[in-house]
Order: sequence, then C-alpha cells, then structure tokens
Amino acid sequence: MAKNITLLWGSGSPPCWRVMIALEEKNLQGYNQKLLSFDKMEHKSQEVLNINPRGQLPTFKHGDIVVNESYAACFYLENTFKSQGSKLIPDGAEERALMYQRMFEGLTFYDKLTAVIYYEYYFPEEERHDSAVKRNKEALATELKLWEGYLQKLGSGSYLAGPSISLADVLVFPTVANAFRFGLSAERYPKLAEYYALLKDRPSVKASWPPHWLENPKGQDTLKDV
Repeated sequence: MAKNITLLWGSGSPPCWRVMIALEEKNLQGYNQKLLSFDKMEHKSQEVLNINPRGQLPTFKHGDIVVNESYAACFYLENTFKSQGSKLIPDGAEERALMYQRMFEGLTFYDKLTAVIYYEYYFPEEERHDSAVKRNKEALATELKLWEGYLQKLGSGSYLAGPSISLADVLVFPTVANAFRFGLSAERYPKLAEYYALLKDRPSVKASWPPHWLENPKGQDTLKDV
C-alpha cells in the first residue's frame, strides 16, 4: 500500500518530519523516499518543481494525488488510511476541538521559533539588528510560556489533546524537538521538556529522527538564553 507513496524531504525540516511521523503512525513504512539537501539547493531542482511548483519540501504524492503542504498531507493520510495504525483524530468533540486548536497554534509556534533560529540565514549581515534579535527572542519566550501553561493544565504524561497521540502531536512535536536541538533550557521550560521526553522515544519519532542529528547529536545553543 505504501509503494505508491513518494516523499521528497530534507533532514531536520519540521514540515518534512511531520509527514514522516504521520506515515509511521499510519503503518505506511516502505514508501518511496528521497533525502534532498537544502544546502545544495536540491529543493529547487526540476525533480521537485515538477511536483511542487513552490520548490519546497516536503513534496508528497500518493499515486497521482499530490499534497505538498505538510498539514494537508497529514490530514490526507489520516483520512485516507483511517482504519490502520494510530487514530490521529479523536472521536470526542472536546478532545477534537483541543486538537484543532493546538495544531493551528503550532503554526504560530513554528513561525516564532524560525524567526530566531534562522535569523542569520534570512537576513544578510548588513541588515541584522540587535533590536530585532531581542524582539524575536522575547516573542518566542512568550510563546513558549503559553505552551508551558497548556501542558501544565493537561498534567504529566499527556499528549497535546489528551491521553492519546493526535495530529496535534504529529504536527507540533517537530517544532518542540527543534527548539531543544537549538539549546532551549529544559530547566526553564520543564513541561515542554517532559513532553519532548514523552515523544522522542516513540517508534514513529525514532524511525523518522533527522539523520544529521544522529550524526551530530550536540546541536546548537541559539536558544540558551530564551
């Protein structure tokens, strides 16, 4: 069933990782995949542009169906393969509403994170300003405190929408993992650290762990003072 699924992806990219976790959770191992290099600009290759005219990763196909946005691809996988693997959309209205809330808040979380960790990538040296760096870090700290509060309210051992994994976790965990990869303090954000520990050894996450993180486990310290 997975043999007619194709994924072009980049290591460590949260959007790519979201789709890979969803594929694992739906027991769709063995799909066609190709790891591309952002540094070599392979995401702008004709191979990608033929499927995804934005020249972005992930690039996802199921048969002749193309779904390139990571949120859309994860929804597609859950709805197309409902009867297999993990059930990623809860039946209960309250949990389902919380799942939708958290997963779309996850986009804001991701934007605030990338504004800090990729600031130097997006702006040449002559356009960088200390005030912008400070402002971005303050905005990220405010966002992190929100998520600390959400997890505090849910209690220890909980996923983002309740006692079971859902699309909210599939979509938000890669952002959390990137935050800790870039030096987020577990002591300063203990609930996020607890959530990270809960998911990082889950089979779907381990199976899709970024290969360059395995090669270089240390990471960076960009967020050590956030």
